[in-house]
Amino acid sequence: MIRTLLINIIFICLSPLLLLSAGGGIDYSDKPFPTKLSHYKTLELEYADANFKDAESLTLLERLKVRAFVDPVNIIATLLFFGAIIHTFAAGYFMKLAHKYEDLHKAQMCNNDLCYVGGKDPVSFKSKIYHFLGEIEAIFGIWVLPLLVLITLSHGWDVAAHYIDSRNFTEPLFVVVIMAIAASRPIISFSERALSCFAQLGKHSVAAWWVSILVVAPLLGSFITEPAAMTIAALLLGQQFYEHKPSNIFKYATIGLLFVNISVGGTLTHFAAPPVLMVATKWEWDVPFMFTNFGWRATLGILIATLIYFVIFKKEFKNLEENRKNSAVESVKPPVESTPNWVIIIHLLFLAWTVFTLHHPALFIGGFLTFIAFTIATDHHQDAISLKSPLLVGFFLAGLVTHGGLQGWWIEPVLTEFSETWLFFGSTILTAFNDNAAITFLASQVPAFDHKLVADVATAKSLQYAVVAGAVTGGGLTVIANAPNPAGQSLLSRFFKNGVSPLYLFLSALIPTLVMVVVFIIIPN
Repeated sequence: MIRTLLINIIFICLSPLLLLSAGGGIDYSDKPFPTKLSHYKTLELEYADANFKDAESLTLLERLKVRAFVDPVNIIATLLFFGAIIHTFAAGYFMKLAHKYEDLHKAQMCNNDLCYVGGKDPVSFKSKIYHFLGEIEAIFGIWVLPLLVLITLSHGWDVAAHYIDSRNFTEPLFVVVIMAIAASRPIISFSERALSCFAQLGKHSVAAWWVSILVVAPLLGSFITEPAAMTIAALLLGQQFYEHKPSNIFKYATIGLLFVNISVGGTLTHFAAPPVLMVATKWEWDVPFMFTNFGWRATLGILIATLIYFVIFKKEFKNLEENRKNSAVESVKPPVESTPNWVIIIHLLFLAWTVFTLHHPALFIGGFLTFIAFTIATDHHQDAISLKSPLLVGFFLAGLVTHGGLQGWWIEPVLTEFSETWLFFGSTILTAFNDNAAITFLASQVPAFDHKLVADVATAKSLQYAVVAGAVTGGGLTVIANAPNPAGQSLLSRFFKNGVSPLYLFLSALIPTLVMVVVFIIIPN
């Protein structure tokens, strides 16, 4: 199976070369890249005139056909994009191979008396390659390589380099910085104290911590941004829940619920959730609008979904409580001095500065460098800053941004085909295969969704609500559906054998996703 998958991956990677060589020597160098949506509209009008049709009467298939062959990159880039998605579902198999070759390597090296540089143990190159191929956060970055080859062969290196330069990588950079700060010891200590107030209602049991983290942290994301909320929630869930060895099905149910709750929990404000941030300014959405249309529904949905899973797994909490007591007896740790309040306050200020300057990379990166200097000066109150997970998540998002910038040719016409209700479900489904912020961004470019450009303002606003509600509803179905998900997956994957399975994640997120469908579509204003 793995060999077949590798052959398919190689074929998809080489398909740009095969198709380009069969392109009949067509010169695309004088065409803008990527093709603007307005240019597609012009071509659709020309196609309609040539076939004696009205442009509005063109079917979705006809529109896609016109757009697909404007540039050979379109179809192949989309094939590469879906190849990366398929690769994410095979990540677990690559991890199994990595572990297999690592064990074989250790068995072969047990009698090796050679000394390596710095006294390091020898590593298996083959094992590390498979491990890299199985690292979900690295997959989209890996598939950027054949994409760059494709663009270079089709349009030249200057165009390929310009395309990368034109991508907005602010969000990946922001996620790297906010994850590193949110994962610092003082921030986690503060968050633990705050959530402890809620967990106290349940006598600080595992169940009380579980409910507190999965309800309060996602709603907190509306103010400190979703990536920061995801980081804090994932780290606390690791300490207060996953460490006590829940069943495998409960592990997946919890991470699925976390992803869905975080996705909708940032909708109380207009600046915290990436899919909302993409449209808030253009569609004139503010905090009162968000709370009255999205916020209270999101809060209700989070409470209902969490309650459902709490009831389903109620009996398992007793076992987890026993595991916690046993682990507490077995591991007696020396007391650690609590973090001083002044250190916590300064960390919170760094966090606030990062959120306040999230649109200005130079400012929040400068703040992050100052933050690193402060952690060095207060090292006895700090854990070591781990940049591996933040950088991997940033790499994942950067790859997604690069691929996503070439998917507008088919996503935009698909969105315009739906009525209000079907737009909601279409947006939910598309979100599972692309970052939900990319879905709402493309929707903001569609004239029919802009209430300032159409005569029927009420319909335009209904379409706006449907596409954003669908995007946040489907944000927990896959790792790629919402920007903070890779952060949670990265922090919690160590509790899952061979990493988090995309299929099991999808299934575990279905129930809370259906709850959000009900609160966003069925419950009236």
